[in-house]
Amino acid sequence: MVKTIKIKGSEGDSVVMVGESLLNLGRYLPVEKTVIITDKNIWHFHGKDFPPCRVIKIEPGENTKNLDTVRHIYERLLEFGVDRSSYIAGIGGGVVCDIAGFAASTFLRGLRFGFVSSTLLSQVDASVGGKNGVNLDGYKNIVGLFSQPEFVICDLNLLSTLPAKELRNGFGEIIKHAAIRDEGLFTFLEENYEKALSLDPEIIERLVYNSVRIKSEIVSRDEKEKGERRKLNFGHTFGHAFEKILGIPHGEAVGAGMIAAGYLSVKKGFLRQEEFERLKRIVRLFGLPVELTCDRAKVIDAIRRDKKREDASLHFVFLSGIGASVVREIPVNELEKFLGVVISDQ
Repeated sequence: MVKTIKIKGSEGDSVVMVGESLLNLGRYLPVEKTVIITDKNIWHFHGKDFPPCRVIKIEPGENTKNLDTVRHIYERLLEFGVDRSSYIAGIGGGVVCDIAGFAASTFLRGLRFGFVSSTLLSQVDASVGGKNGVNLDGYKNIVGLFSQPEFVICDLNLLSTLPAKELRNGFGEIIKHAAIRDEGLFTFLEENYEKALSLDPEIIERLVYNSVRIKSEIVSRDEKEKGERRKLNFGHTFGHAFEKILGIPHGEAVGAGMIAAGYLSVKKGFLRQEEFERLKRIVRLFGLPVELTCDRAKVIDAIRRDKKREDASLHFVFLSGIGASVVREIPVNELEKFLGVVISDQ
């Protein structure tokens, strides 16, 4: 059964359909006016299930998420004679959805678009919430805009082709959502981690639905990230820096980032030590790192360039309990002394 969640946006609403199938995509768009953007891996595994639309195939991977790829898409859209009545459908993971949403929102000053989300990470995070962007010089999503897709199809059957490392990326974000907002979901993860890792259908459906529900509730109240939406950045201040410097997957970087942020939450008096231990345990249970080896100075330099920085401070997300969080400003130079809990110097 398909479960739907609506997200209220300033320029239109978005509906997320958990359990809907790629096979039904044609029901939600004008097939003859649609251009599909996907990557070559998705095309290889699932292209046979696409509706009969024109297709732009890009290379898979984070290195593709740049302005050169966007230019290539613009040029293909010009070749296709796309006009303001055309439609863009992104089929893939977070990279594809970010690029497709960015291209659709900027070509001809904005085309209608929707997503079929093929990875756990994109289903619970990247394709939900209206953030579309690309990387520049290694800095994640530093060029982008807010624009809601009309729909997001979360086809849970597509997850079976994913490697374990890709699944861990998604579980990192699910843990984050539970940690900042829903202790019941956090406990459910603790009790069902083995079934989750084995993609038990009932468990995965519940995790994806509840994770999307948490994010959608926050986004509907704060679409442009002026207040509460900042809580969705828990673990990401450190995580994006780890990702840039070490080149590790997003979920692994966020896992370590959550440990650093949790440790800082303890030291600042927001979080009890025993709650921090629960956080560490669940990060380990899902195969995510709680310690990394890298240059602390490079981490701080990357944080200083964070797009969310304001002058010498950051809006930092602290846990105030399992399932509860607060945002406070903190000077960037204060963060360095808390990195020792997750970083071993090279």
